[in-house]
Amino acid sequence: MQRVNFSVEGYQLDFEQAKETGRLIAEKENEFATLVSWCDREKGKHSPCCLKCEFEGEAAWEVYGRNHEGRLRISFDDDRFVFIYS
Repeated sequence: MQRVNFSVEGYQLDFEQAKETGRLIAEKENEFATLVSWCDREKGKHSPCCLKCEFEGEAAWEVYGRNHEGRLRISFDDDRFVFIYS
């Protein structure tokens, strides 16, 4: 999986702004890119939301994204917001 990391300084990026930026990046090389999983560590939310929060030491939402054709992992501010796209 390709990883893209952004560090934003001087501006407080919110979840929706990060999500839209991630979408634009994901669709640049694949107009049919689909958001497979995501995490908002700031609010303690993620999708898919699983009963079992970890799988062999990894967050279940991240394992899900990787195992469901995730090809691109976009992270903002040291994983404050993470989006995995197919």
